[in-house]
Amino acid sequence: MSDTAERVGGGARVVPATLQVTSTPAAAVLQAIRVGGPVTRDHLVASTQLSAATVNRQVHALAAHGLVVERPDLVDPGAIGRPKNPLTIDRDSLCVAGMHIGARRTVLAIADLGGRTLHSHAVLTPSGPASAATDQLCALLAELVNRFAGRRLLWAGVALGGAVDIDTGIVTHPVLGWRQVPIGDKLAAALGVPVSVCEHVEAMAAAELLLTSPRADLGSGLFFYARETAGMAMTLDGRVHVPQRGAGTIAHLPVRAPVLAHGIDQPRLQDIIGDAPAHRAAQRLGERIECSAIADERAATLGRCVAMIRDVINPDSIVVAGDAFAAHPDGLAPVQAAFDEASTLGWPLEISPSRFGVRVQESAAVVVALSVLYADPIAVVATI
Repeated sequence: MSDTAERVGGGARVVPATLQVTSTPAAAVLQAIRVGGPVTRDHLVASTQLSAATVNRQVHALAAHGLVVERPDLVDPGAIGRPKNPLTIDRDSLCVAGMHIGARRTVLAIADLGGRTLHSHAVLTPSGPASAATDQLCALLAELVNRFAGRRLLWAGVALGGAVDIDTGIVTHPVLGWRQVPIGDKLAAALGVPVSVCEHVEAMAAAELLLTSPRADLGSGLFFYARETAGMAMTLDGRVHVPQRGAGTIAHLPVRAPVLAHGIDQPRLQDIIGDAPAHRAAQRLGERIECSAIADERAATLGRCVAMIRDVINPDSIVVAGDAFAAHPDGLAPVQAAFDEASTLGWPLEISPSRFGVRVQESAAVVVALSVLYADPIAVVATI
């Protein structure tokens, strides 16, 4: 039994998220069924490179715990001989709950075992004392879970900015004024299932790895997010790097932005993202926020900041997300142009948008709730 399964079986209410692609037989088979299904056992043998006996054992165990189902109704009616029943994950009986807490709004979501969102909606992040605010958010997610009473809730996940202790689920969020708030325990008490809590940009990077078809070569990567706050996460060979002392920050990076950071002596990245700097610049210039001077400067500044980090780490791929990156009328083209001009390395690298688009916060919450299940599905579900 894995350490995570032992922790769940021992009654732990908060369990660290597993932000990585794992290759244990059960995890590999579940991943292959989730991504490629409906799929037969023969195809599983080919895609996982496991023996037929191993695949059969894992399928039997996954089915016994209600994670996968045989679908004889999907057999090709024109098949010759005795066709084998395809397998799919069980999308009808199970679910997880997720919460992404942002500076202004919080996204609440319910998803099935495959990561498909069944329902999500956003609420204003409560202001005021942290205890009351988190109690309110937990109650709202519990209310949403109750609408799906016909499904078995397996796990819950919380993604948010600030400092996160993944072992205890205790968070400190300076922007919201929260300090040492035990949101993991609070949500576990409200929902009655284990909870994982994770820094949100790391969770977004994990969603790119776990909730989509895997890339041909995982390699190393950087994930950047910029909206009202800015953050970065690093991935290496299918694993999100989670520093022992919490996520670092890129908000302090020095920038050149005379339009957006007008009047600030030593502007930093945090000074040019979010709505407030754009509104101030638009008011001063007598222009709309979408005007070229504002949009161009923000895109160019972001491109230069990404290039600065790229030149230090030299990753194989870069993914970006958040309204600050998406705000320019020409999309990522001006960000890419500034990046290309600023980078000092001698080979090109294309910046890619997140595969989740405007749903990136939702995907972060969902993947935190699913990551432990994906990493050790049989042992974990058996102990819940």
